[in-house]
Amino acid sequence: MRLPGKADDEVRLGVAIAVPEPYGAALQAARESFGDPYARLIPPHVTLLGPTVRAAAARDEVEAHLEAVASRHEPFAMHLRGTGTFRPVSPVVFVQVAMGIGECERLEADVRAGVLAEPREFNYHPHVTVAHELDEVALDEAFAGLERFDASFEVASFSLYDHGEDGLWRPAREFRLG
Repeated sequence: MRLPGKADDEVRLGVAIAVPEPYGAALQAARESFGDPYARLIPPHVTLLGPTVRAAAARDEVEAHLEAVASRHEPFAMHLRGTGTFRPVSPVVFVQVAMGIGECERLEADVRAGVLAEPREFNYHPHVTVAHELDEVALDEAFAGLERFDASFEVASFSLYDHGEDGLWRPAREFRLG
């Protein structure tokens, strides 16, 4: 996983919708079973803003921005179903967002504005990564192993995550929608 570098006076953060239990634990266990070294470091989620570096002093501004974003969006239903892949462009297998795509796209665009404006490397595609940077056999196993995955839940919030020096992504603050 490529992470942006950061200085001592900066923080590495991300914004995501957490996959709730029991689905989060099931996806994390599946990711571990495929041999993905990131399984214990990255909780199952739908990314709204990938790894981003900001000055630590901008934290209050970032949180105020995310609070305003959350207030402009209502809770919505999300349905995760089946698998997809970004191969051959990127060695990633994911669980697909089957319902809630438009809501994720609008949230992502709103999050990625103001203090969190960031250029995109790729077009936004909401998904839940379940295998990353593994060999082709393991990626095929992940693709087949979760092709019948099916979960529906309400998205009532998203979270700001901090990336620790130990490599673990930790939820720092939750932002309620509506």
